[in-house]
Amino acid sequence: MPQSPIRKLVPFAEAAKNKGITVYHLNIGQPDIETPKPVLDAVRNSHFKVLEYSHSAGNESYRKKLVEYYARVNINLTTEQIIVTTGASEAILFGFLSCFDPGDEVIIPEPFYANYHAFAVATGIKVVPVTSGIENGFALPAIEEIEKKITIRTKAILICNPNNPTGYVYTEKEMQQLREVILKHNLYLFSDEAYREFCYEAKHSSAMYLKDVENNVILIDSISKRYSACGGRIGAFITKNKTLLDTIMKFAQARLSPPEFGQLAGEAAVDLPKDYFNITKVEYKKRRDLIIKRLNAIPGVECANPGGAFYVMAKLPIDDCDNFCAWLLKDFSYKNQTIMLAPATGFYETKGLGKQEVRLAYVLNCDAINAAMDCLEKALKEYPGKI
Repeated sequence: MPQSPIRKLVPFAEAAKNKGITVYHLNIGQPDIETPKPVLDAVRNSHFKVLEYSHSAGNESYRKKLVEYYARVNINLTTEQIIVTTGASEAILFGFLSCFDPGDEVIIPEPFYANYHAFAVATGIKVVPVTSGIENGFALPAIEEIEKKITIRTKAILICNPNNPTGYVYTEKEMQQLREVILKHNLYLFSDEAYREFCYEAKHSSAMYLKDVENNVILIDSISKRYSACGGRIGAFITKNKTLLDTIMKFAQARLSPPEFGQLAGEAAVDLPKDYFNITKVEYKKRRDLIIKRLNAIPGVECANPGGAFYVMAKLPIDDCDNFCAWLLKDFSYKNQTIMLAPATGFYETKGLGKQEVRLAYVLNCDAINAAMDCLEKALKEYPGKI
């Protein structure tokens, strides 16, 4: 199993904090926006005599609420087409276990969310990368390049839209191109849409909007980022493919049931005011605009302007991002402060790529982002491996 590029530096961060250094965590998508009070109250005000197992597919009351939520974004579902999971992570794992045999292949545009690789390793699947680049904002690679990667062992294409780690939002045209590929080669399309609400300029184009490929499309989702409820560990596996759902249910039954308290939180979240996402999206866009402005003002730094999620990939004038990210925590501080970043090598499958790149999560308030960028600017002047 590979180490998490996001979490592997935690011991260094803890050691820095023990020395009294303030660490700005730009390494992980843990928002500082408060979890909505009605969501927490739903858990606080629950009164159980027995904390029972839920249905293996998740509480019917929660699945009904999810049907309401998806209808608002023009995705029409039934409760039978939704299986509630322990975070989106379990949904991905169940999908891999159900759709692939060991040795099968999944094509993923890189850089990609590091845990896709971890789940592929755990299930004996080969990840076949197709590389996107910072020069065009990490747009979907040419369809011709994707088709070149397809073999008799290819079973699926996996995308994250909006993308983690790049923040890229796939266009309707790109989604239609993917539709043609999966139809032509009879592949599954896994679409991780956990950041759906956070599109700042372009409109989100869900894989569930694609016509005549209902049996091919799998939607992976989560409450973690949407409602700043990462610890709730509630996700969903969604498809209209009845045969696939029957297989997924076997894994869902084997793990018994998803977390009860998380489902209560998720159910309450669906009833939040209609303007909830307008408010949070404005805040994230303000943070994005600030961090992009600050990064572009640092000599030698190159970054694309992300259209969604709350991440940006930046190319730095450094020799090795893993060394640089460790150095920031072990050997550097500015005004008794430092930053924790995610080295980009862990988001690439192709060896050697991403060595000068880092992922930054703009999940902190603007004052913290400004302080973190002050640290980064100072660090890039002092780093021994600067190029």
